[in-house]
Amino acid sequence: MAAEREALTPAQVRGFWAAWSGWTLDGMDSFIFALVLAPALGELLPKSGMDGSPSQVVFAGSVLFAVFLAGWGSSLVWGPLADRWGRTRTLAASVMCYAVFTGAAALAQNVWQLGIFRFLAGVGIGGEWALAGTYVAEMWPESRRKMGAGYLQTGYYAGFFIAAALNYTVGARYGWRAMFLCGAGPVLLALYMLARLKEPERWVAAARAPLRRGPLAQIFSAEYRRRTVLNAALVTVSIIGLWAAAVYEPAAIVNLARHAGRSGPEATRLASFGTGLLSIGTCLGCLALPVLAEQWGRRWTLGLYFLGMAACIWFSFGYAFYAPDGLDLFIGSLFLLGFFGGNFAMYSLWLPEQYATAVRATAFAFVTSFGRFVGAGVNFLIGASVHAYGSMGVPVAATAWAFLLGLLLLPLCRETRGAKLPQ
Repeated sequence: MAAEREALTPAQVRGFWAAWSGWTLDGMDSFIFALVLAPALGELLPKSGMDGSPSQVVFAGSVLFAVFLAGWGSSLVWGPLADRWGRTRTLAASVMCYAVFTGAAALAQNVWQLGIFRFLAGVGIGGEWALAGTYVAEMWPESRRKMGAGYLQTGYYAGFFIAAALNYTVGARYGWRAMFLCGAGPVLLALYMLARLKEPERWVAAARAPLRRGPLAQIFSAEYRRRTVLNAALVTVSIIGLWAAAVYEPAAIVNLARHAGRSGPEATRLASFGTGLLSIGTCLGCLALPVLAEQWGRRWTLGLYFLGMAACIWFSFGYAFYAPDGLDLFIGSLFLLGFFGGNFAMYSLWLPEQYATAVRATAFAFVTSFGRFVGAGVNFLIGASVHAYGSMGVPVAATAWAFLLGLLLLPLCRETRGAKLPQ
């Protein structure tokens, strides 16, 4: 029990809060677009010579989300940089990248400019998860590392809550451009990271040893190939569910609110409230996951979360979205949808346990980037389906099948319960 109470050093505490803040602001920046999608595209589509109807806004929004996810996928570059040049400098660079280009989106005069800024912001946002997860896993002592993964993952969804609060206040009053300007704030955090954070001792020791070959080649060696492929598939499943549920959730609430006779500002505030509820549920799911993973193992726990996601996505978008009292039902379902959305905390816990320090950031970045590329394609298909079907409910509900397919992969994966972080 004494090991469980091992105290954190000031450097470990400072490093965690810097990584958590970066991940929080990452979540805020990535979710801002979901909240301002309708007003931003409603203004920019006509300026770009396109139809600004609601169905076209949904379709164009799906295309831009696919572009954003492609930027996330391109963030693979951060992993090898972190393994070569260090965790803290690379982490600061990724924060700087997403902050600058999120703020630049406020200056967009057409959808093409907005798409470019969102792609470049996605490159920075995509690197944050792999770098922050690797950094905390290596900085914290073994007795605290597992819960540290859950604590860290709450940051992303706390960012959703901050974005919702900004939309409720800044967005509702000053519009979508002001929301993007708020996303430039993390520049200051990047400067702080450069000035105050120290490298994990694990990385410093590993950096002294010469590499026989590049880290990207190593994660596809005989030792790692199977787990790399399986991990990439699991993250792909989670990303499909995240963007199906979280991205379309605000638009679904706005749609239902308008059909219920609510005004535009009321619909915006309800979307913000729903996002806040989703975020609270997800934070609790992230905190529960490490405890369950230590009791039941990584595979069984992720299986539970996958089943929960499949059921909640189908209920929210397949049933509540079409029910006569759908607005209340839909909003009421978001807490559980958020809780099981905490499945992402598993990767912050599980992925570092499967790779050595010399290739850990590269492996984390690759498996998450691969999933984002596939997620970009799926998101485009969802947008086309919404456009063809005339409703977002059924096309989004169909993504629940991805989690059922993910269940088939879990028995093939490497169980690491009780294992220490490899050197």
